[in-house]
Amino acid sequence: MPQDTWANGSYADLAGLAERRDALRQAAAMPGADPRALLDAAFAELDAAVEVLTKLAEAAPGEPASVVPAESLSAERALLRAVFAHAPVPLFVLEADATIRRANGRAGDLIGAPAGYATGKALTAFVDMPSRAAVKSQLAAVARTGTARLVECRLLGADGPVGATLAADAITLQDGTRLLVVTVASPEADGSAPPRARRASDGGAGLVKAMTRRMDMVTAVTRLLLDNSTFSEAVTLQRCARLLAGDIASWVIVDIEREGQLRRQSVIGPPDGASQELARKVRALDAQPGSAPAQVHAAATPILLAHADDAGALGLALDETPLLMLLGTTSLLSVPITDGMTSYGTLTLARTPGEGRFEIADLGLAEQLGQHLGVAIRVDRMFRHRSAVAEALQGSLLPATLPDVPGLDLFAAYQPASEGLEASGDFYDVFPVADGWAITVGDVCGKGQEAAAMTAAARHAIRALALWSTGPADVLAKVNEVMLAGGYEDRFVTVNLAYLRWEGGRLRVTLASAGHPGPALVRPDGRVDVLGGGGLPLGLFPDADPHTEELELGEDDLLFFYSDGLTDARSPDMRYFEDSLADELAGLAGRSAAETARTVQSLVSSFSQDNLRDDMTILVAKVKAAPETTTPR
Repeated sequence: MPQDTWANGSYADLAGLAERRDALRQAAAMPGADPRALLDAAFAELDAAVEVLTKLAEAAPGEPASVVPAESLSAERALLRAVFAHAPVPLFVLEADATIRRANGRAGDLIGAPAGYATGKALTAFVDMPSRAAVKSQLAAVARTGTARLVECRLLGADGPVGATLAADAITLQDGTRLLVVTVASPEADGSAPPRARRASDGGAGLVKAMTRRMDMVTAVTRLLLDNSTFSEAVTLQRCARLLAGDIASWVIVDIEREGQLRRQSVIGPPDGASQELARKVRALDAQPGSAPAQVHAAATPILLAHADDAGALGLALDETPLLMLLGTTSLLSVPITDGMTSYGTLTLARTPGEGRFEIADLGLAEQLGQHLGVAIRVDRMFRHRSAVAEALQGSLLPATLPDVPGLDLFAAYQPASEGLEASGDFYDVFPVADGWAITVGDVCGKGQEAAAMTAAARHAIRALALWSTGPADVLAKVNEVMLAGGYEDRFVTVNLAYLRWEGGRLRVTLASAGHPGPALVRPDGRVDVLGGGGLPLGLFPDADPHTEELELGEDDLLFFYSDGLTDARSPDMRYFEDSLADELAGLAGRSAAETARTVQSLVSSFSQDNLRDDMTILVAKVKAAPETTTPR
């Protein structure tokens, strides 16, 4: 052959040598690595390095190599086929790069697959991960030197890894092509019946068991997703990964697209401490371009690597070690997480040799789980979006802050219902009126956008009409007319509107009620009067007649306004918090407005065990010393 062609081949040998050296170094750090086998392989690579370097040093410029004419190899190939057909031991014929050209029936029985399945795959794909680098180096030495070698390893059989001795030798065809012939000696290979035949004797019991296991897994995941009361995507994915890990795979990896990039969301492996530390290490690495999860997400099609011959299929660690080697896994499948329209990420499962390889049925199960997860993510995101919209809409209906009212300590608290995902009808406001200030607390029947529209109309109508009306009852009567004219169908508004003005050192309060619970008046000595409210709700009848009440408050007196979320709060044994409101307020006499509101809010949550049936609004106004000036600011 031409000199430059020969030299290029030598440099290619050096590149292969470097690749195998790196593989040996990584294999030496793996649990279960055989030091003797690795040492033998290292010596073989050292021989290869000496041989290549010697050839490069001695090559004369322009010295052509002899060219071997190509001739027909049909006789040799026919002979090989005949040998394969009758060989009593597992037998592989490999290309010089260790790719399987042909495998006989006993070899197929050993790996638990038809012999044709192995064709085109590297023989090392069927070798346990700690042994792969050594086997690869020894086969390369046989191809280079033509000298037979023995190598101990563990082959990946259908029922897990089995110890084996590979006897590799080289044959050279007439055209100069060098092939490798590998025979396998192992307990499985020497058994009286091949593994496939022994498994078939089970009468299909194993198949039924596997199908039942898959159905149980789908049922368990479905129950988990339906029981997801948190509406949290992260919690859903984490729980599902934990459920799958240890049942159908040793390792479960979930990657989710965030802002256009595939981000690692969850990595779950065996429960031991070393595996958990490894899981944290892998979780810190996002899916790399070209890795199986990245390909699956980009193409929205699954990948099944029953025998993962590419150690980089999951990407590399920071020290360039393939993640498959770190995890000790040899079989991999990855499926899209999709709801049928949108691809949210990927679900990747990996098995160690002891669990056997993934099969088509496992791929079908994983695809079904990926679809379930996709639907769950869509629902979670929909609820989160609706909740965010409701919060934004609710925020627009309530004042951002309360004004600084002379002589008053004010505080307001709002808490949505436990299952509230829509805007509520609760509202409150504090604003100036002629010669004083106004406090209003109300509630619109229902939830959602229509209720929010009516809430906004009621709140702003009260503010606007208060500019021209002399008293709160007159304001509420005119608001009733606005509500009736607004065409809000069967919705109505309940509301309390209080006008406050200072007269000397006392605070005069005129309270008008339209179907809303009356506030509680708390005296500093602990006396509590829960006012009855009264009147008809607004927006139902033309002749609304708000109930009016006059109050006189002194220093440290407190008005406690609230919505029916507080009165409707129930305990698990169906008691109402309203029944104990007066007693609780009596115990809080003398506290600040903020402390009173927050304490009652906490008491209600505890009483109902965080199962608030309706939105709850609290507004507390505590009287301080009379101001020197009573002009509203």
